[in-house]
Amino acid sequence: MPDQNVPSHRSRDDGRRVGRPPSAADPHDRPDDGYGPYPRDGHATRGYGERAHAGPGRAGDGYAGDGYADPRPGPRWVGPQGDGVIQPGRSTTDVLPDLDDDEDDDRRRRGRRRALVALTGTAAVVAGGAALAMSPQGAGLIDSLLGRGGGPDATAPAVTDGSAARPSGQQPSTVRTYTEQNESYMGSRAGEVLKKNSPVTGKSHPGPASAAAETKVTVKTVLAKDPIRHLAQRATFGATPKVLADIKRMGIDAWLREQLDPDKIAPTPAELRLADLKTLRMSIPQLREQREALDANGVHADDETVWATIARQIWSDRQLFEVMVDFWTDFLHVAAYFEGSRTQRASFETEVIRKHALGNYADMLVAANRHPALLTYLNQSQSSKDKVNENLARENLELYSVGVDGGYTEADVRQAALLQTGRGVREDQYVYRPERHYVGEVRIMGFQHANNSAEGGEAAADAYFRYLALHDSTARYIATNLATRFVSDTPPRSLVDRLAKAYTAGRGAIKPVLMSLFSASEFWASVGQKVRRPMEYLVATYRVLGVSAETPAGYQHSNTNRTAFAEGLRQIKGKLEELGQFPAGQPTPNGYPDVYVAWTSAGTMVNGWNEAGNILTGNRKMFTYRKPQELVPAPPATAGAYLDALAQRLVFQKLTDGQRKLILGIAGVQADTKVDATFNGAIVAVARAILASPMHHLR
Repeated sequence: MPDQNVPSHRSRDDGRRVGRPPSAADPHDRPDDGYGPYPRDGHATRGYGERAHAGPGRAGDGYAGDGYADPRPGPRWVGPQGDGVIQPGRSTTDVLPDLDDDEDDDRRRRGRRRALVALTGTAAVVAGGAALAMSPQGAGLIDSLLGRGGGPDATAPAVTDGSAARPSGQQPSTVRTYTEQNESYMGSRAGEVLKKNSPVTGKSHPGPASAAAETKVTVKTVLAKDPIRHLAQRATFGATPKVLADIKRMGIDAWLREQLDPDKIAPTPAELRLADLKTLRMSIPQLREQREALDANGVHADDETVWATIARQIWSDRQLFEVMVDFWTDFLHVAAYFEGSRTQRASFETEVIRKHALGNYADMLVAANRHPALLTYLNQSQSSKDKVNENLARENLELYSVGVDGGYTEADVRQAALLQTGRGVREDQYVYRPERHYVGEVRIMGFQHANNSAEGGEAAADAYFRYLALHDSTARYIATNLATRFVSDTPPRSLVDRLAKAYTAGRGAIKPVLMSLFSASEFWASVGQKVRRPMEYLVATYRVLGVSAETPAGYQHSNTNRTAFAEGLRQIKGKLEELGQFPAGQPTPNGYPDVYVAWTSAGTMVNGWNEAGNILTGNRKMFTYRKPQELVPAPPATAGAYLDALAQRLVFQKLTDGQRKLILGIAGVQADTKVDATFNGAIVAVARAILASPMHHLR
């Protein structure tokens, strides 16, 4: 049978800005046929055998994934290639967008921009010791860099059953139906360089603290080889003085035990302020009932879910839990916005992702396949015994369990699609319809079930989901993704093997896998091997600058439909959207990639630096900021000593001699120059330069 309504893996707009989809047909007014965000013509916008992908970015010359197309060709910050070569006759500063230094004259602005490029560009040691450099072919292509380039058409209908591109019954990896994102990006030349500097092997220790104490860091990196700082940067959305003090006071083992038991961690004042978001505690029936009133006031639950996630990433003390929520949001991905998201998406966040983030993946997968958000997003309601839709069945195998190379065949996909018939959505709630369920024996990757009654079809599919969740290929797929998130873009096979064994031994329990990861020498040896993605960079900046969610006295807020706190979160989300990443923002089912070379965009980097400047100057007046001149209590009287103290406060380590010289040059002073608390008026520029350094970009 041909594919029906296979989702296109093509992002809206330029692949980065993803907002609410067009609302030509309101999901509440449509017939209960289960049609979601994809075309209703009965065919794929593009067959799985020839899927196009518009990712966040790519390495300048080495994008290796077959079937992927980047709609934004042009200059990229390629890391690390090692030589920093620029097109002959062109300076790196000639092709970069301007930094927002309105207070300076043009000459000084150009000088600061040149210094920042030197600091974070051709002189910067990032992700293992080579330069962040513009690709040679990119110097004259600023229009493409800014998203004005075109890409191949990914909208043509295609029926792929039995074609040369996807012969029925062959293993998907053989016919390249879907190339795993991270592997595709890491196949680039930049990815190959990264691999050479990653730890290649290691061993398990009795616990995280002993692993930290006994592991020697041998990789090349500009980061301080401090295990407390390393843990704080990897297990949170950004180290803060408080987090570092807590780990030092409690010890590594005790701090991790506390983080793995988040229910015992008290909510912060900012988390308590989430009560300002009117829909956050509403059920699906309540959202339906109050829909007209909410819409009239411009209040949408899918928006508020994204805002709440951002707030928790910045201000929650349950940091490891929030990191895992983000991990599962990318792994078992349902986009923030789709037809039906206003009533369904918030519940998916609460009842599937957050409920099981540190629990058991088998429970999560079963819950997801009983949730209206996933079923609507992947068109499951339109699937019946007489007209079978393969979308959800395919993604359950390809993305949510065993992975594209997990050993399934096209026959397995079709058998799974038959087994899953009967599941659907009515009035935004999950419903099982026995009359639409296919009855008959099924065999899927070693799973066999008689499936001999329509009434028993729901339980049969649940058994299949648990089988998938505990499959050896799923154990390895999840282990690989966790190691990629926490350790390295090219995780050591030795670590993946041990994590997969821990997953299997725990029958899908997540906490034992994380303890195995933190007890591995590979984790502690991987200092400097992960680069922050745009959302991680911005959230870490808010955290390290100590921005408070409290609204200052006297702040005038004119919007009567949302509080100042909610408005601030909305604005942060808008900035993240500009940077190309926000919680659940990827419109396609594959989630965001988690490797550095997928995000190497010069425009995004400069935009992030500018936003750091906005935070330093308290640009969003609804939040409370610490003045930059107050970051260091009793600042030293000379520029060099003050810079050292400020670097210790913002990136928790010393700068290199070269970086120190460059930043003093930005301020226009010498190391022995006498300065006041404002760094003689240059404190914002100096602090922003530190936040543009590799030490803040790395995690």
